[in-house]
Amino acid sequence: MSTQEVDFLIAGAGIIGLSIARELRAQFNDATILILEKEKDVGLHASGRNSGVLHAGFYYSADSLKAKFTKDGNKALTEYCLQNHLPLNRCGKVVVARNAQELEGIAELKKRGDRNGVELHLVDEKELADLEPNARTYQKALYSPTTSTVDPLEVCTRLVTDLRSQHVEFAFVNPFVEFKNGIIHTEKYPIACKYFINAAGSYADKVAHQFGVGKDYTLIPFKGLYLKYHDDSLLGKHIYPVPNLKFPFLGVHFTKTAYGKVKIGPTAVPAFWRENYGGIANFKFGELYEVMKEEAKLFMLNSFNFRDFAFEEMKKYSREYFIKQAAELVKHLDAKGFGDYGHPGIRAQLLDKRTNQLVQDFIVEEGENSLHVLNAVSPAFTCSLVFAQYIVGRIKERL
Repeated sequence: MSTQEVDFLIAGAGIIGLSIARELRAQFNDATILILEKEKDVGLHASGRNSGVLHAGFYYSADSLKAKFTKDGNKALTEYCLQNHLPLNRCGKVVVARNAQELEGIAELKKRGDRNGVELHLVDEKELADLEPNARTYQKALYSPTTSTVDPLEVCTRLVTDLRSQHVEFAFVNPFVEFKNGIIHTEKYPIACKYFINAAGSYADKVAHQFGVGKDYTLIPFKGLYLKYHDDSLLGKHIYPVPNLKFPFLGVHFTKTAYGKVKIGPTAVPAFWRENYGGIANFKFGELYEVMKEEAKLFMLNSFNFRDFAFEEMKKYSREYFIKQAAELVKHLDAKGFGDYGHPGIRAQLLDKRTNQLVQDFIVEEGENSLHVLNAVSPAFTCSLVFAQYIVGRIKERL
């Protein structure tokens, strides 16, 4: 079997892989670029199953890569959607406090927003009522006017169209298998490349380990479920609770989609294998063993309060409890007005095996003529276009 030769090979046609290909083409006009994708199309996993919320950038500490990329990423992706006439709901978001204790969280988020240069307004109950009449808060709330929503699948599909027009090649239904003797072996044929970029999402750690990179890390999957609401007039903005900033999850909240629909979610239930969307689809015994082993260790050690977190998330499998969590954020809600669950998503969180802690920021490591995006954690979709500039900048330094 003949070996295909390319300049840049990217594993993964999710939002990160597509954005990196876009930036590579902008920086290397004559380079040959190939994107490997194990599925038949884009957006079948995290990139097409996320909420589509473009975050503003006030959750993250100023020294994090998230803070560095989210504000500018929001602006870049907003402009991309406007230029390409893609669905965009610039509805804004309010973060509400459920009790006096959460006022400290409101203050901390405002402080982070100010440090990150994000437009964020501290409002009282009267001002909140003018912004979002159905939102309920204790004394104070935050208003983020730059938080919006896109259709993530539409964004990914448009990027594919753009890349094809720029002579970027795709190899669908052709997963990465191994790296051996300087050659990338795929399911269909071997590939020799000058530089390899690992943007394989929930399998990024597995790919990286083939290159001797990221051996201290493994990915743990968490399942996210959303419930659809029947009345789109329930609210006009996203409504979020004050999150526990020790965790990378933002709690059950109300999302206004790119098309004006209302839903609540997500859960963050520990999953049992990496694509554990429902039933036994995509079941792999090896993954079940690995994931259960790591989760059992976290449970026994109660690292980052994993035990309490897991019990709390498991409660959300109860539809009644799930809805009750959301009801705390609003004044009026018809508990019987929820319909079906949306497509579940899997959020892959990187676990540092040295500390038994979840990594809450982007992690990028380099190997010989390769770069590995080990932790493209939320809000990676928001950050994608600007994050890609950072990645390609690092690649240029090595070439």
